[in-house]
Amino acid sequence: MFSGIVETTGTITTIENTADGAKLTLTSNIPTAEVSLGESICINGACMTVTAFGGTELSFDVSVESLRRTNLGDLRTGSIVNLERSLRMNDRLSGHVVSGHVDDVGHVYTVQPEGDSFLYTFAIPAELSRYLVEKGSIAVDGISLTVFRCTPTSFTCAIIPHTHQVTSLHAKQPGDKVNIECDVQGKYIEKYVTEAVASLLSGPLQALRDEIAELRKSAGRK
Repeated sequence: MFSGIVETTGTITTIENTADGAKLTLTSNIPTAEVSLGESICINGACMTVTAFGGTELSFDVSVESLRRTNLGDLRTGSIVNLERSLRMNDRLSGHVVSGHVDDVGHVYTVQPEGDSFLYTFAIPAELSRYLVEKGSIAVDGISLTVFRCTPTSFTCAIIPHTHQVTSLHAKQPGDKVNIECDVQGKYIEKYVTEAVASLLSGPLQALRDEIAELRKSAGRK
């Protein structure tokens, strides 16, 4: 579990294609003495497992599914990625609850300076728009951001100078892909409401419909 507060960035040093996906190695300033084998680290918003480490390098095995559903497959040697280690139980939740399970890939649509900050508009697949709430939370490449100007296929975020400098956003250009994870709370609410409505329609309401239909038949026989 993560909070969407990027701890640092890393630089991809090698990407090795394998039969099961890829092996990704990066260098960062995360102290490897504090890293454990099998630990979860969020890379551009995707939860990955540390499979090897040493010096300043960390390695991860990336599955075919992860390559298919995220922008990790587009990384090249020298690419900058956002990194966040998993939350401790006593950590402050400064962003929002981020699972590291990417919903889909969007892309940078426009970047507009506004004072010292920037307005980033991101294009997303239409099926994700139902999870967008004005002034709600979203994770873009693992960065916890607040959304506004929500449309069926896009949303905008105001990026302050600090966030712009310490994340990979400063290297993003229109057309670049980004990983999108919508607020997990919305997904649970949607599932609960959908199942509750389906149960209601197939249960009491259906029984009432059947009873009314039977009464009409009885009335017709008189």
